[in-house]
Amino acid sequence: MIKKRYLEDVIRQDLNTKMVFIGGPRQVGKITLTKQIAKDNFSHFAYFNWDYQPDRKKIITMRFPAESGLLIFDEIHKYKDWKNYLKGLYDKYKSNYKIMVSGSAKLNVYRRGGDSLMGRYFYYVLHPYSLGELKKSHPVLVPFKKLSFSAERDDNQQILRDLLRFGGFPEPFSKKNVVFWRRWERERLDVLVKEEIRSLERVNELSGLQILVELLPDKVGSLLSVNNLAQDLQVSYKTAKSWLDILERFYYFFRIYPFASKKVRSLRKMTKAYLWDWSVLDDQGAKFENLIAAHLLKLTDFLRNNQGYNIELFYLRDKQGREVDFLVAVDKKPWFMVEAKLKLEEKNNNLKYFKRKLLVPYSYQVVLTPGIDFVQDDIRTISAVKFLTGLV
Repeated sequence: MIKKRYLEDVIRQDLNTKMVFIGGPRQVGKITLTKQIAKDNFSHFAYFNWDYQPDRKKIITMRFPAESGLLIFDEIHKYKDWKNYLKGLYDKYKSNYKIMVSGSAKLNVYRRGGDSLMGRYFYYVLHPYSLGELKKSHPVLVPFKKLSFSAERDDNQQILRDLLRFGGFPEPFSKKNVVFWRRWERERLDVLVKEEIRSLERVNELSGLQILVELLPDKVGSLLSVNNLAQDLQVSYKTAKSWLDILERFYYFFRIYPFASKKVRSLRKMTKAYLWDWSVLDDQGAKFENLIAAHLLKLTDFLRNNQGYNIELFYLRDKQGREVDFLVAVDKKPWFMVEAKLKLEEKNNNLKYFKRKLLVPYSYQVVLTPGIDFVQDDIRTISAVKFLTGLV
């Protein structure tokens, strides 16, 4: 049975006014989502995949069934002139068709250059499953308001264990089979580097980029030094930076940046890296931190893309080495902080320090251990299985 994804209703509404672009990692469920929206809301629709030669011909010649109320274009960003193509199609036929566009690269990056599509589309990123989505918790999310959480339940704890073990991509999560997960992971990375990236990017040494894919899991949660990676890969700083940018554009990993404030002397240039698929990580602490990071990124992307908030995910670190894993800020103003821990720790001095220094309204110490929820020094220590019900 196909689970209804968290973006289905909001995308359906946005199709009434503009095109909708859907980005996200490959195999995260973009095609399934677009077709489900089509089946649930349109009597007729047409789906076109640029990677399928007969569909390419129909796209270029604009041979669309007249009765189609919805046109779906998948991977059309591989077409050199796709921006102008969609601009012309939308301007001429917007009264005839609704249009959805999906792709496994960041479409809001590849749209740059040429005629702008701005004002003609809404952009969404489809994220892997999260605990809140799977439980359909539907929390009320208002910036600078307190997060609300559902009661802790045994079945939520099992979902969290499955998310840690198999990740949030629909197919391996649904099957919950270790052998299938291993095979799926190998195929996903092979296709990402050898097909997806090679089809759009100029990479002279794919083998070097593959090595970077293997190195990044060990960097999760740590400060990411491009210089150190360049030395490990025996390439120039420029090449290492370019490869990182490519892997981020294709949703292999994401970076978060330090929060900059006059009140805190931070390391402004150092980023931290996290994977879209945290299940490949061996270190349990890094895996748990990555899972929390992915859930928070999903929250910020949703509120930005659907509600229009200028919301970002940061980490906190000053020049004295005090650090907090995550800070969610709106219009550069802190909303809430999160420190991820496998086990309960009494000391949360860094949370206390930054809360006082930056006047952060809400602070959470999120622990993997179940059955914990208390407030001390205005900092809420809460089990992840409960905290995650308050997110998307």
